[in-house]
Amino acid sequence: MPRTAQYEKVWLKIIRQMGGILLLGSLLGLSVNLLRSGTLPLIQNWSPEAQLSLDNGDSFAISLDEAEALYCSLAAVFLDARSRELYDEGHIQGALSLPWDEYEKHYSSIMEGFPLATPVIVYCDGVSCGLSKELALALLDKGYANVRVLVNGWTLWQNRKLPIEILVSGSD
Repeated sequence: MPRTAQYEKVWLKIIRQMGGILLLGSLLGLSVNLLRSGTLPLIQNWSPEAQLSLDNGDSFAISLDEAEALYCSLAAVFLDARSRELYDEGHIQGALSLPWDEYEKHYSSIMEGFPLATPVIVYCDGVSCGLSKELALALLDKGYANVRVLVNGWTLWQNRKLPIEILVSGSD
């Protein structure tokens, strides 16, 4: 048998074995998922907006247009969930800094005076930034009923050239 034919047979055998292992692994994984309590959904919407849903199905995401309208009418408090350093480098004009990693330390001083019915818009930066979601959930737990998250808020706000503030200069 020529050497080329031998190599082809070996490669075909390897490919069949790899396919078999892949099929067996997939079946095993699906079986375990079906047998466990709290099965994981096979198909799910993983968009940031879809991840901002409460148990009752209501979404607490807000569009940039809605956030801008609330900003212009002075009808909402804007909270920046990013670090204080990022806040100082630039934030939505009038927004308050309540970094998620310092939430317990600063919650009372930042939120005192705001009734629980106050519309609150929380933002951070980046589509996958989870700081605003965590902060929004914590505020919902404190009783604030009208908390919304502006996904990728800082970037969207800047791109639309809406009012911003910068507290530190860019030069060293």
